[in-house]
Formats: sequence, structure tokens, C-alpha cells
Amino acid sequence: MATLDIFQNDAFSLSSLSQTITDLPRVPTKLGSSGLFQEYGINSLVMMIERQGSSLKLVPTAPRGGVGDVAALGPRKLIPVAGVHLPQRGSVLADEVQGIRAFGSETEVDAVSTLVKRKLKSMKDNIDLTLEYQRIGALKGQVLDADGSVLIDMYSTFGMTQLTEFFNIATASSGADVKASSRAVSRKIRTALGGRAFTGIRAEVSEDFFDKLTGNNDLKTAWKDWQAGQYLREQQNEDNFSFAGITYSVYGGGTDGADFIASGTGYAYPVGLPGMFQTAYCPADYMETVNTNGIPYYVKQEAMAFGKGISMEAQSNPLMLNTLPEVVIKLSAAAS
Repeated sequence: MATLDIFQNDAFSLSSLSQTITDLPRVPTKLGSSGLFQEYGINSLVMMIERQGSSLKLVPTAPRGGVGDVAALGPRKLIPVAGVHLPQRGSVLADEVQGIRAFGSETEVDAVSTLVKRKLKSMKDNIDLTLEYQRIGALKGQVLDADGSVLIDMYSTFGMTQLTEFFNIATASSGADVKASSRAVSRKIRTALGGRAFTGIRAEVSEDFFDKLTGNNDLKTAWKDWQAGQYLREQQNEDNFSFAGITYSVYGGGTDGADFIASGTGYAYPVGLPGMFQTAYCPADYMETVNTNGIPYYVKQEAMAFGKGISMEAQSNPLMLNTLPEVVIKLSAAAS
């Protein structure tokens, strides 16, 4: 019969548990699964965001007396930004372990590991959903905490103003010129990019924005033609629509009835710009991880008082960044 002594096994060490939670399937998240964000680890808790010209970048740390990052000439502004600490707690009680017996070729460690994985899956799902919430925040320009408070505001921090394009599609017969609005979005992005090459423009929009866009009287024919061609495409998805150089895509994720992208809005951004969206992972607040490069997930366990069970903590310490916030255009279904 399994006992709590098995938690001294290497299978339940910081490194093994962290690798286990990394290997678990990620909760379905649109931006996280798309690979839009470049992810990497850093060995500090605070990074300097540097504003140079019309772009932002993370300034890496260096040893005292070491060689610093080479910066281009021009106006510069450095602002410190701390990684966000996202801890999750769980436990494995003695009674849960008591009921596990080795069976066939399965060892006690394997059996208890299965129980631990079930606990880790729940904690990882919560972390993954939070990471997606912060990715959407980086796209929109404000990374928010779970209570709605602002963690990082890309625009106010660097003195920018977000541009908005009003589509005037609140009603099907509004007389909106959607093609003109789409062209205006494309031109604003090209102007803000200042000559940088990109491969296309994508817009993540709310469900009702998409419905109003495709339900507009002037667009119904184009929408029907798009749907008719779905069978000629590899992906038959009614939640995507390419028109006038922009691919509009429904983003329907959210929690507790609140969508991550508000009703009647959307956000258009260029694709094909490596490094535009970044996620830097800071190290965990454990002695073993001091001054090491951060990884997406950490898990550690310790015995409860009086041997009642094992407490586990899973955490992630991300810093979400949009290095070109000026090129993201907010879309509104309303009239200006």
C-alpha cells in the first residue's frame, strides 16, 4: 500500500513535478495555441522596457561590470516592469494516498503520480486561462489582474494613444462602408509600422462584432461567396472571414460570462513580425531557482503538519509584452 514516504522519491522533486505539469495538455486557448507570442525565460524578476523610436523591447540584465546590450542611437526611455506572480495551491491528503494500491506492473510511485497529475491538471488549467487573459491584455494594450486592476498599460506608460476605427455596423442597413473602414485600418497599421515588412493583417473580434460585420447589407454577398468557397479550403470555419485585406476572426473566450474581448469591439494587428508579442518567464521564488532562467510552470511539494498529507504549489511568473502597441488598431461596431 502506498505511503507518504514515496513523496521523497525523485519523481516528486521540483524538477520532475515542473516537467510533469509542462507535459500536461494545455487548456484550449486561442492566442496561446497560435504561437503568436514568442516565449523565453529570463533570470531576473524585473525587466527594463526600452522605448526606442516607435518600438519597445526588453533590455536583458548583465553581470555587474559586464557588457551591456547595444542600443541604437536616438531618444530612449527605460521603464522597469516586474513579472507577474501566479501561484496555485493544491494538496494530496493521506486518505487519498491510503486508497491507492499497486496493481499489476504499476508501482506505488506510478499510482500516486497519476493522482498527482489529476491535481496538477486543475492547477495548470487555471494558470493557462490566466496566461491567455494576459495575452489578450497585451494585444489590447492593458494587461489586467484577475480583479480587473491594471498591471501594465502599454499606452499610458509610453505616452501613446490607441487608434480606433469606427465601422458603423450597429444595424444591417446603417449604410456603412466596410471596405473603406478596412482600408483605413490597413493604412493606419502601415503608417505606424514605418516601412516594416509584414505578411498580413488579422483582427480578433467579439462574436457580435463578427455577426454585425457579416450581416451588413453591403457585405452579405461577399459573406455568401466566402461561405461558398469554404469547401475549397482546408479549414471550414464560419468564424473567419477575409475581406479587403483583413482576416476577421471571432474570439469567444472568457470567464463567468465575461468575454475577454468586449461586445462590439475587436483588435486588428499585423502578422509576420517576429518578436512583436513576447512572453518572458521569470524564475520562481524558491531557493533552487534563484538566478536561473524562468520556465512557464513550476511545481513544488512539502509535507503537511503531523503527516496529514502533501501540499503542492504550482506557479508561473510571466511578463506579457506587445513591443509595437501603436500598430494595434481597436475596432468598434459603433459610429464615431
